[in-house]
Amino acid sequence: MTITQPDLSVFETLESEVRSYCRGWPTVFDRAQGSRMFDEDGHEYLDFFAGAGSLNYGHNNPVLKRALIDYLERDGVTHGLDMSTTAKRAFLESFQNLVLRPRDLPYKVMFPGPTGTNAVESALKLARKVKGRESIVSFTNAFHGMSLGSLAVTGNAFKRAGAGIPLVHGTPMPFDNYLDGQTPDFIWFERLLEDQGSGLNQPAAVIVETVQGEGGINVARAEWLRKLADVCERWDMLLIVDDIQMGCGRTGAFFS
Repeated sequence: MTITQPDLSVFETLESEVRSYCRGWPTVFDRAQGSRMFDEDGHEYLDFFAGAGSLNYGHNNPVLKRALIDYLERDGVTHGLDMSTTAKRAFLESFQNLVLRPRDLPYKVMFPGPTGTNAVESALKLARKVKGRESIVSFTNAFHGMSLGSLAVTGNAFKRAGAGIPLVHGTPMPFDNYLDGQTPDFIWFERLLEDQGSGLNQPAAVIVETVQGEGGINVARAEWLRKLADVCERWDMLLIVDDIQMGCGRTGAFFS
């Protein structure tokens, strides 16, 4: 059996050194279907990566692909900034009827950019604007993205160092910390809030993953999350739930 080495010269010559995942997979992929990927020589791979967890419907899901092709073939709007379109209206109505209304959630939808860190950055900016304060509380082992605002609330020191500048206006706290293993303990948190006094010294918001992804699949207890929500309400802080890696059905329900 002869195994030919893939030609990676174009990537090594013309692409930036800022590459990550491709260094661990020295092959050139050509197509994908469901949970399988195929390289240009036809070799098949089982894709456990799934687009960093974003492809939880699989590659080229036939239902989604058919809808996309139909939309393109009728010249549907593919770039409309934040203008009103028939596609956006259909999405908002479907999301309201299928996801929000059955759960009695009175939420509105904000459309950020296409990545998780875009959503986090939007939430942080909105919280700071609404509350008029700067600090955001985050948790150990948290991962919220690779842009500057998201890195400031990310716990991983290696990823934070990639910013190249000091990351400020973030206050880290232990994730699901408790004393006896049963009772959620927020004494440490509330003492910090008391020490900071009132007004602009207080955090604008707390950001949390109910299930930490890159941090090691750490699951926060329901009691801890309820207590956290109570602390946020009593101290006039917004609670941001980062559901990017665990929402959209990954834990069974639509939201984690």
